[in-house]
Amino acid sequence: MNPSVLIKKIATELGFSYCGIARADFLEEEAPRLEAWLKSGYQGKMGYLENHFDKRLDPTLLVPGAKSVISLIYNYYPEKDLAKENADSYKIAKYAYGEDYHQVIKEKLKHFLERVKETIGAVEGRAFVDSAPVHERAWAKKAGLGWIGKNSLLLNKSMGSFFFLAELIVDLELEYDGPIKDYCGTCTACMDACPTDAIPQPYVVDGSKCISYFTIELKDEIPLEAKGKFENWIFGCDICQDVCPWNSFSKPHTEPRFAPANELG
Repeated sequence: MNPSVLIKKIATELGFSYCGIARADFLEEEAPRLEAWLKSGYQGKMGYLENHFDKRLDPTLLVPGAKSVISLIYNYYPEKDLAKENADSYKIAKYAYGEDYHQVIKEKLKHFLERVKETIGAVEGRAFVDSAPVHERAWAKKAGLGWIGKNSLLLNKSMGSFFFLAELIVDLELEYDGPIKDYCGTCTACMDACPTDAIPQPYVVDGSKCISYFTIELKDEIPLEAKGKFENWIFGCDICQDVCPWNSFSKPHTEPRFAPANELG
């Protein structure tokens, strides 16, 4: 079987919703965007985003001899939206309902790489899930898994944006997928809905104004101008995703480990 087809078959068998493959080239078009974003100070106090600039753009610095980036989507959309069911209660982002996704997906990626080695042969590679300076959304876009929405998240036509991204960077030459068009059109629902005005222009998020930043990343006192605007979100925020029309296509995940913790109901 064609190695690329085989890899996508393994991805499906392991529960990934989509798998796309891109050539492991330097992300040239992303470099000026990332530089401008950092110069604008949109990273806030997230100093780690200023580190490893080149590694974020060049996969061969993470995996010597890298030839392909295998991008994967893993659904986390819940059967019940607890924030809507308990509108007056404190809210947490949907991705945090169950077990730590890093651990859950890392285990799947380990099996994935083992299966690839068993079926294709000697392969050198590394697995990533929000765990290293990998420009995940850019690779997913390049691999044809979706387009970047105006809220800067990857959007997929059949499942919206409530999913995790993961990657395998390998030294295999494979058949490559291509990017798809942007389907946001004139819609500005995400920009209009953000209570802290964290999306100052299409496709640009000011991380230093995002509710997720305030409730997860920021260790200092919340700025005065942001207080009273959180709409009961205490860990993360789903507002810009909840209003996105493409998320009307989201289907509940089938991962038992992502079921809400008992204390959440």
